Amino acid sequence: MDMKRIDVHQHVVPPFWADSLAAYGGDPSGWHCPPWSPEQALAFMDERGIAKGILSLTAPGIHGWPQAKRGDIAQRVNDYTARLVSDLPTRFGQFITLPLPDIDAALREIDRVCSVCQPEGVVFFSNYDNLYPGDARFEPLWQALSQRELVCFIHPTCPDVAMLEAIKGPIIDYPFDTTRAAVQLVANGVVRRYPSLKIILSHGGGYLPYAAHRFAQLLANMDYADVPDADSFIEDCQRFWFDTALSSSSTTLRTLLAFARSDRILYGSDFPYAPRPVIQTFTQMLDDSHELSPAWKASINWKNAQLLWQPDE
Repeated sequence: MDMKRIDVHQHVVPPFWADSLAAYGGDPSGWHCPPWSPEQALAFMDERGIAKGILSLTAPGIHGWPQAKRGDIAQRVNDYTARLVSDLPTRFGQFITLPLPDIDAALREIDRVCSVCQPEGVVFFSNYDNLYPGDARFEPLWQALSQRELVCFIHPTCPDVAMLEAIKGPIIDYPFDTTRAAVQLVANGVVRRYPSLKIILSHGGGYLPYAAHRFAQLLANMDYADVPDADSFIEDCQRFWFDTALSSSSTTLRTLLAFARSDRILYGSDFPYAPRPVIQTFTQMLDDSHELSPAWKASINWKNAQLLWQPDE
């Protein structure tokens, strides 16, 4: 298999984190913590033609740890991932885990990690106890990330709503919460104030591409200072990048291709949290898509990611 894909949505599962998760509240989404090792990740990547995976800690991350302990566990996760990247720099990259919502602690951790290595970016969750990243309290963090030109990967977590009976949060609530986070980032003017920000939305942007014009028309006709008109809202939504993790069916692709800029769609797998047959199905849908030319497929699979991190090459 041609090994070219760059997987922007791949997760690391540090053993010390997985072993401690239950003691700190477990995963409120109801999802299981899958078995994982670097060797399993590499075997999966070889099966799917993935040259490089950008590793991030998935939800709930370190949110269950007391705030006083989050800096320490974030540092351990980041140092563990950095060692993997150092050992296999052509196969792995890193999105930094941040001890949010403590903004000062997050800024210190970015400074610490960037002083010893060159991470691809940082991972945000869609909310932190119902505090979303577009809130004004995150402004110093967005300013710092813009200055450092670090890519921001927004991964969903559970919103502050009751889950539907027997339907776990990642199945339906995660795309919903990604949409909430994205709309707030645009409605509050974050993406317009920091045009150099590079923000990836997981899972095709949730429902944003499908419903963006609804949001645009309603917000533009209400009292939102940062949404002067509907066209501006749409333009700002199109500043995002979108990954294809679990989001490459023909209907989803048609919507995404109609909405997103052609250079802002990226391959994502969601390994190891999505079951292997599901990842295989969605990857095969992308490979077999009649919506995409071979050039489009190459752009999504690896060229757009190269442009994201190496725009001048």
